[in-house]
Amino acid sequence: MTTEKIIQAIQDYDRIIIHRHVRPDPDALGSQAGLGQIIKETYPEKQVYLVGEEDPSLQFLAKMDDIPDTYYEDALVIVCDTANQERISDGRYTLGKQLIKIDHHPNVDTYGDSMLVDTSASSTSEIIYELYLHAKEAGFQMNDEAARALYAGIIGDTGRFLFPSTSRKTFEYAADLVTYNFDRPTLHNEIYSVKANIARLRGYILQNFELSSSGMCSIHLTKETLEKFGVDPIDSGQLVGVLGDIEGITAWVFFIEEKDIIRVRLRSKGPVINEIAAHYNGGGHPLAAGASVNTWEEAKQVVRDLDKVCNGYVKK
Repeated sequence: MTTEKIIQAIQDYDRIIIHRHVRPDPDALGSQAGLGQIIKETYPEKQVYLVGEEDPSLQFLAKMDDIPDTYYEDALVIVCDTANQERISDGRYTLGKQLIKIDHHPNVDTYGDSMLVDTSASSTSEIIYELYLHAKEAGFQMNDEAARALYAGIIGDTGRFLFPSTSRKTFEYAADLVTYNFDRPTLHNEIYSVKANIARLRGYILQNFELSSSGMCSIHLTKETLEKFGVDPIDSGQLVGVLGDIEGITAWVFFIEEKDIIRVRLRSKGPVINEIAAHYNGGGHPLAAGASVNTWEEAKQVVRDLDKVCNGYVKK
């Protein structure tokens, strides 16, 4: 089984380097840091490094290591929470001796020497905890920091247990993790508190979203709008879920204009949207996906595609 192969690989290598996707979210960092802490706790003599670009807003979860290329020689490389190679943060992931992919997104890019992909899992952090449960017989150990990171990843990717991906297993694992010694209220506040400028932009979104008769909703955040509110494009990702509680919205799309590209963030309460994302250099989950377009004319086509999917959706 793949799980046993991964456990064996972790046991075999003295140096392990863990990657995750660009523009990290709590699950990307939680699974990356959680796995790193489990390995460090179990094998203090091993060299374990976390790599990728820093996100200042999420440094409370994990800080990255700055390592030279030579560290990849004879190293095990593990990539967490990243469906396709284009989104792996730090392109040196190919320099190691062995590559492992651990993920919960649809397996559209089958990279790596071994893969542990479970699309039924709520998060990659959930998969890492399950890997730990399998590895306990081999002596693997959990610590408070690992539990904190994995719990953060689970609540981040389940929207505090509200998303459909949340299962009985998710609750069971979360219940196990909260028995460890970390400050849960503070962790929640760090993940979900927003700065005043983000809150003001949220108000703008609620006043300016466009809703079609199909239940399709769209919002355009131009460079000028982001500059007006003093919001960096990377921070606008905190606002994608703000439309989820509005009655009458079936699926929605955020367009976020950056320097040379327009980011597309798709969310849905039922219609499958990752197939749309795949047409626009992206992908993701059936109800949460991302993509990118180059022009506002292309953005209009995304809106038309999403509207068509919403029109054809039959609520259960």
